[in-house]
Amino acid sequence: MSDQTPRTPDVPRTPNIGTRAAQDLLTRTALGVFRLNGQFLTVSEELARPAGLTAARWQVLGAVLRRAQTVAGIARTMGITRQSVQRIADLLVDQGLAVYAPNPAHRRAKLLQATPEGRAAVEQIGPGHADLAHRLRDALGGPDAFAETAQTLERLSRALDTLAEGRAGADADAGAAG
Repeated sequence: MSDQTPRTPDVPRTPNIGTRAAQDLLTRTALGVFRLNGQFLTVSEELARPAGLTAARWQVLGAVLRRAQTVAGIARTMGITRQSVQRIADLLVDQGLAVYAPNPAHRRAKLLQATPEGRAAVEQIGPGHADLAHRLRDALGGPDAFAETAQTLERLSRALDTLAEGRAGADADAGAAG
């Protein structure tokens, strides 16, 4: 029996890394991402508070600044449940920061779009956001290191998407065979 982890499509594997070492790297990565999530939520709450928003409301409102989207579309993009986005979207509408608009592509799935008040709230966050971006860039060692960090996280997300797609396909194949 080999201690090598099986290859997965489109996800490069470090040569000669044993199963235990791979599991340790996965654990370190997951714990690091969980910690980052908590840190980003804390910072986001601090940035959003002066604008009368929470991190969650800022996140959903930010998703519809450029173009209106369905709640399901926002949830897919953010990797969170549709129900969570629906709850926040309803709160944003109640606050007058967003509205539901008709969706020409789907009669029942309305589009969420930011109102001028919603755009103004997000604009209030801009200066603090810019300051944090500059401080984080400097703490990481400059613009190239910051870009590399973002690219690494994006690559991790794509790899997990690829693995999830593979699982979904295998589950569908197993269901069809049963």
